[in-house]
Amino acid sequence: MPWLRRSFITGFFVTVPLVISVAAFIKIFDVVDGLTTPFYDRLIGHRIAGLGILSTAMAIVLVGAFARNVIGRRILQRTEGWLLRVPVFRTIYAPVRQLIAAFSPDNESGFKRVVMIEDARKGYALGFLTREFTVDRGQGPEALIAVFVPTNHLYLGDVVICARDRAMFPDISVEDGIRIFLTGGMALPPKVRI
Repeated sequence: MPWLRRSFITGFFVTVPLVISVAAFIKIFDVVDGLTTPFYDRLIGHRIAGLGILSTAMAIVLVGAFARNVIGRRILQRTEGWLLRVPVFRTIYAPVRQLIAAFSPDNESGFKRVVMIEDARKGYALGFLTREFTVDRGQGPEALIAVFVPTNHLYLGDVVICARDRAMFPDISVEDGIRIFLTGGMALPPKVRI
């Protein structure tokens, strides 16, 4: 029974974000394609395959440019604040948003860099630096880091707190680190410099 419960929970956390992401992309393409197809049909006179996809990509780029603008960022934050007050929307949107934000290069609270730490039982563990902080236990500030070590795909994992001087920072980008986890270590380069 415990194995079945753990497998179900793991499967749930792997499947739900994937299904939500795929459904969101399909819905976005359907909506934009549905809005633009009649316009393009009238403008050009016949249907051209792929214009809806091109329009969707352009719409995403425009939204991204708008979101990077100071005024656009404020409008989006205010709109997001209103939407997060809706109970069902908040339950689904907030975790998906946090997961996606963790991989965003513009997010200062996301994964900052790849970290390798030594684990006495398992050897070396590869993870992502999420936070640097200090702790004062009466002997002055001690520099610590929080490292997220995925244990099952990228959705589940352990947060390891360790002294900053115990951590090694390999020359692996966050994107390459994600690829390493998704491929079960097969994307690890043959030589890693620290």
